[in-house]
Amino acid sequence: MDLANAPDLKNKGRATGAPFDRYCGFRVLCAEQARTPEFVAQWQDIANRAAEPNPFFEPWFCLPSLEFLTPSASGRPRVSILAHFTKGQLTGVMPIEQSREYYGYPVPHFSAWLHANAFYGAPLVIEGFEHDFWTDLLSHFDARPGLALFAHLPLLEQGGPLDAALDAILSASRRNTSVVLRRERALHASSLSAEHYLDRALSKKHRKELRRQRRRLSEHGELTVERRSDDFGLKEWIAEFLALETAGWKGDAGSSLAGTPATRNFFTACMRGAASVGKLDRIALRLDGKPIAMLTSFVTAPGCYSFKTAFDERYSAHSPGMQLQIDNLTALDRPNIEWTDSCAAEGHPMIDRLWTERRRLVSRNVAIGGRLRRAAFARLSAYENRSEKVA
Repeated sequence: MDLANAPDLKNKGRATGAPFDRYCGFRVLCAEQARTPEFVAQWQDIANRAAEPNPFFEPWFCLPSLEFLTPSASGRPRVSILAHFTKGQLTGVMPIEQSREYYGYPVPHFSAWLHANAFYGAPLVIEGFEHDFWTDLLSHFDARPGLALFAHLPLLEQGGPLDAALDAILSASRRNTSVVLRRERALHASSLSAEHYLDRALSKKHRKELRRQRRRLSEHGELTVERRSDDFGLKEWIAEFLALETAGWKGDAGSSLAGTPATRNFFTACMRGAASVGKLDRIALRLDGKPIAMLTSFVTAPGCYSFKTAFDERYSAHSPGMQLQIDNLTALDRPNIEWTDSCAAEGHPMIDRLWTERRRLVSRNVAIGGRLRRAAFARLSAYENRSEKVA
């Protein structure tokens, strides 16, 4: 398949333009086109060389998301893959949604696609192509806005390579933009050993209490920690995790991954996919061989992203989830990993106490299209800022 000359699904009937070896700009790919072995190989290569690692936009995560979790309108998928080419070379990838609602209001817009189980929105862009990617993306939206009033770019790292490049482009132009969300979440980024980090993060009294709780746990049976980065026993591990999560509060609330076939299949597929490319990290705290706390993370050097965790609430008095996170402090001992993003909610009562660094995130809205469309966006932006929706 000639990827650079793949049909532009938003621009049917027009010529696709320059040959593969000279093409620059975006191609809009449907899920079927994005799933071809040739494109997946190039996509994975982009992910491995990205200016900012983002497992949630890598093919082994994004393709199961498209298969099982894609929103649709009148039976037609609203999510496509934007592929950015520079002289025929794939240099960037971002899933894009044509959304019809904004905070519950009927305001159509483009948005980098994140769902309830995806926690970072930076597109995958080869280092050095950040400026070209944003410039071409905004030009693409200007030329093909459809019904969209603006572009929504969620959860970028504030001051990171992609946010900085976007900010520079917007500052140098007359394009209206606004930051509509500010968040920070727990980050583990330290050169300290796990022991010294724990000493710095928690009080002596708290550390003593955690040691007491671990002793109490060990009185119930043999306590072991299991960590794997391959696919050995993965099928059984997935089943254990889903059962453990379902047995807790998420199961009671109907929000566990096993609660629907779609989320169960999605989780299973992305776990297998991550393992197949060497990006899965899973750790479990076991009591007589049975899991009482489990954590799965994605390794995307130089970073790591915590994904899903669960614990046995019957042992909650002994803090099995916190005990596992203490064991997980050794994650930074790997030579190619400098930080781990918790992907937790801001102010999380457990991980915020243990991990003392913070990752600051912003979501931006950006004007697109012609003069009238941009004027309408300016009015919306002014109203939103007046309503103090930015947090």
